[in-house]
Amino acid sequence: MEYIAAPRVPTLKRPFTELPSLNDDRTALIVHRSALSYLMLNRYPYNPGHLLVIPLREVSDIEELSPEEGADLFATLTFGKKLLREVMNPDGFNVGFNLGRPAGGSIDHLHGHIVPRWSGDNNFMPVIGQTRVLPEALDATWLKLATAAKSVPGSGEPPSR
Repeated sequence: MEYIAAPRVPTLKRPFTELPSLNDDRTALIVHRSALSYLMLNRYPYNPGHLLVIPLREVSDIEELSPEEGADLFATLTFGKKLLREVMNPDGFNVGFNLGRPAGGSIDHLHGHIVPRWSGDNNFMPVIGQTRVLPEALDATWLKLATAAKSVPGSGEPPSR
């Protein structure tokens, strides 16, 4: 109910470039920023803690990243995996990028997914009920991850907002 009743972020034309400029990481669900990329909770997660890793510069494919951007993005992805392991203790992870709409890319801005997985985490709901069940509200997950991001080794700079 908290998620359903929570205030919504205004509709943005380019969410992955506009969200960091809101200067409100909690509303934007940004849990960590690096020099060239950031981590945010997926608003439509497959599992609790589902993070997106996103370059600050708008590009649509990994081939468009500079070497520095690629290194920063991968370091941020690695940090996100470490953060989820520390805070949520999953049994495994799905990590990947959807490149292009046919591959499932719903927003034409490069972003990767870090999905924590637990043994037995999928039941009949997503398959038969065509719905997802999450045991924790996004804001509660954000608070845990954003707080822990400041103390997990390899964080670099903590969220500033």
